[in-house]
Amino acid sequence: MPLVVAKNLTKFFESIKAVDGINLKVLRGKITGLVGPDGAGKTTLIRLMAGLLIQDNGELSVLGLHMPKDTFEVQSLIGYMPQKFGLYEDLSVEENLNLYANLQSIDKKIQGHRIDELLEFTSLTPFKSFLAGELSGGMKQKLGLACALIKKPQLLLLDEPGVGVDPISRRELWRMVKELISEDVGVVWSTAYLDEASHFDDVILLSEGKILFQGKPKKLTDTMQGRVFKIVGDIKDKRKTLKLSLSHESVRDGIILGNKIKLICDAKEHLPRLEEIEAQNCRYEDENPNFEDGFINILGGNFDGTSALANQMQETTITNQFFIEAKNLTKKFGSFVAAESVNFEIKRGEIFGFLGPNGAGKSTTFKMLCGLMTPTSGISYVLGQSLEKSSYKSRAKIGYMSQKFSLYGDISVLENLRFFAGVYGLKGKIKEKKIADMLDIFDLKKYQKTASKNLPLGYKQRLSLACAVMHDPTVLFLDEPTSGVDPITRREFWNHIYAMVQKGMTIMVTTHFMDEAEYCDRIALIYKGVSIALGTPHSLIAQVSEDATMEEAFIELIKRSDNGKT
Repeated sequence: MPLVVAKNLTKFFESIKAVDGINLKVLRGKITGLVGPDGAGKTTLIRLMAGLLIQDNGELSVLGLHMPKDTFEVQSLIGYMPQKFGLYEDLSVEENLNLYANLQSIDKKIQGHRIDELLEFTSLTPFKSFLAGELSGGMKQKLGLACALIKKPQLLLLDEPGVGVDPISRRELWRMVKELISEDVGVVWSTAYLDEASHFDDVILLSEGKILFQGKPKKLTDTMQGRVFKIVGDIKDKRKTLKLSLSHESVRDGIILGNKIKLICDAKEHLPRLEEIEAQNCRYEDENPNFEDGFINILGGNFDGTSALANQMQETTITNQFFIEAKNLTKKFGSFVAAESVNFEIKRGEIFGFLGPNGAGKSTTFKMLCGLMTPTSGISYVLGQSLEKSSYKSRAKIGYMSQKFSLYGDISVLENLRFFAGVYGLKGKIKEKKIADMLDIFDLKKYQKTASKNLPLGYKQRLSLACAVMHDPTVLFLDEPTSGVDPITRREFWNHIYAMVQKGMTIMVTTHFMDEAEYCDRIALIYKGVSIALGTPHSLIAQVSEDATMEEAFIELIKRSDNGKT
C-alpha cells in the first residue's frame, strides 16, 4: 500500500494556487524526489503531507489515514525536517535530542539508548556537548535529521536538507537516508541540487503548483539524447564564444565547464559554424545529457546570453594588475585557527572560485578581504588598498553578498532597495532609476511591497544580489549566491556574472554546486583553514584523473590533505 496518496490535491494562498490539482503516490522503501523552480509548491506539498497545512480541495491520505482528520495520529508516525534550521541554537546537540524525545513521548527507559544510537548514526557523538548554533552547516543538517528520526518514522519528509551543505556532508546525508529505506521507510526529499536527482527512485517535477513530469529520473534525462554537445579545443575566449553561441536561435542553453563549452541545440546540424563563434581551432563533440538538461528543457529554458544587469553598468576603467590580493591571511579565535596563511592574487575580469567543506574558513576569509573582520596576521588588498584602513570611497567600489540572508526582513523589498541605494550614496533620479532597474531585472515588481523575510528563497537571493550590485561595484564578493535556488535562477545568476566580468568586474565566489566550480577561471580549495589547491578547474581535476568529476576531485583532494599527500 502506498504511504501517501493525493487525488486532485489543491492548496490556495489568497489567489495563488500553490498546489494545483496534484495526483501522486509515495511508495514504501523508496526515495521520491521533489524538484522544481522556486515557488513551484514543493514546500507546500511537504507541509500538507506533514499536517501543517490543510488542503482546500482534493483528497490526501498519509499512512492509510485521512488528512486533515487524522493529522495528530499521522504526525506521531512520521519524521519531518523543515527547510529552515528549526532547532534550538542555544541548546547542545544532546539537549536538542532530549527535547525532541520528550516532545515525541519516547519512553524514558529507552530514550538514552535511542539518542546514543542516533548520535552514532549521524557521527555526532564527539560533538554532543556542542551548542547547535556552533555547528557547521553539514552538522546542523545531520542534527536536524537525527531529531526527525527520534521516533522511528514510517515516512520521512525532508525539505531541501542539502541546502548550503558541502558535497562531503551531502554524501553523508545520502548514506544515512539510504540506510533508512533499507528498513522500509519511505522518503520524500525536495532538492535544488539536480545532481541528486539521479539518486531518486522516482522524481516529481513541479512548476506553479502542477506536476510537469513524474517517473524515473533517467526517463527525463533520455529526452535530451542527441541534443547536448560540447565545444573542445583551443577556445580563445570562452565567455565570448559562449555569448556568440547563445545568440543563435537554434542554441537553447549553454554553459562553460572548465576548458570546454556545453551547448543545448535541437540537432547537431543546427549548431552555429565554429568560425561564427570564434572557435576556429575547435570541434563539436556529443555530450551525455544529465537530469538538469531535461529539467531546464521541460520548463522552457531558453537563454540568449544577454544580461540586462550588465547592460546598464559602465565598464570599469581601473587597470590595477591585481584587483584582490591575500597575503598570509590568518584568523584565530582563541586557539582555533579559522584561516591560516591564505595566499592568492586575482586579476581584473576574473571569476575566482573559493571552495571548501562547511567550516573550512571560506566565509572568514571573505570577511577579512571585505574589511568586515580584522585578520590576526597577514594583510589583504582590494584594488591596491587595505579595506581595514581605506576610505569610504574605496569601500564603495566593492559589493558583498553574504552567505546568510542579511537584509532587513521586516521591511519590504522596495524599502530594502531604497535603504541600500542610500547607503551606497545614490541620490535623486539616479537612485530611482537604479531601483526601478533592479525591480525589473530581478523580477521583483510583484513582491516589491512584500516583507523580505516572507520571500521565497530564490527571490531572497535575487534581492540580495540586487542590493550588492546596485552601485555598480568594481569587485564583487558572492558567498554562496545560488544556495537553495532552482537551476533556472542559477543560470540567470551566472549569465549576469559572465556578462559583468566582461565589463571588467572581478568576482570572487564560493559555492557548494560542483558544476559551478567549473564555471570559474581559477579555483582555490580551502580545508581546515589552509589553501590546499589552486589552479584552473581542469588542472585540479587532472590532479585526480582526467575522467574525474569536479565533485570527485574535490573529495579526493581533501582526502589526500587528511593523509598528508598534498
